[in-house]
Amino acid sequence: MLTPEFYRAKFEPALSYQAYVATGKLEQQVNWNNAHARVHLSDPQRALIAGFTRRMPVLVISGTWCGDCVQQCPMLDHIARANLKAIDLRFLDRDVNKDLSERVTICGGLRVPTVIFLNEDFEFASILGDRTLSRYRAIAMKTLGAACALPGAEVPVDEAAATVADWVGEFERVSLMLRLSNKLRQRHED
Repeated sequence: MLTPEFYRAKFEPALSYQAYVATGKLEQQVNWNNAHARVHLSDPQRALIAGFTRRMPVLVISGTWCGDCVQQCPMLDHIARANLKAIDLRFLDRDVNKDLSERVTICGGLRVPTVIFLNEDFEFASILGDRTLSRYRAIAMKTLGAACALPGAEVPVDEAAATVADWVGEFERVSLMLRLSNKLRQRHED
């Protein structure tokens, strides 16, 4: 079990979205920026996210080289930007931070992106990675073998919208978990 102190120590030096993207090679930065430009949150999604009240540190283990990261991490940035008061989104490189990535393997592997949701005390709340359900469904429809999108490949609009909806749903689930936490309700007297 990882401690809140461990998570805080990893979170504090972690990078903002823009700073993280800037660590990639030029071609990777172009791919990330293009993917970011294609992300769209609906007005109801923006309104939902804007209603989150609890502070939610979110730590993303990623790789600028990773096709799934290129497609999904810009979605996370758009979600965070919809409520910067509640969502504090930070990024870590998987290979540089093996002391964390090796402790949160998925299906026995160092999968990315891996998103760790924390409460305001840096206590673990949830983890989701490396793909959302909609993303897995889309890949399964194309092939049942191993698949990893090419970093610059565009995702069909309906697939991207479904993946954004999955991520918004997970942020909402964690937000409600934090909002309904007895400990946090007592602290905030609400």
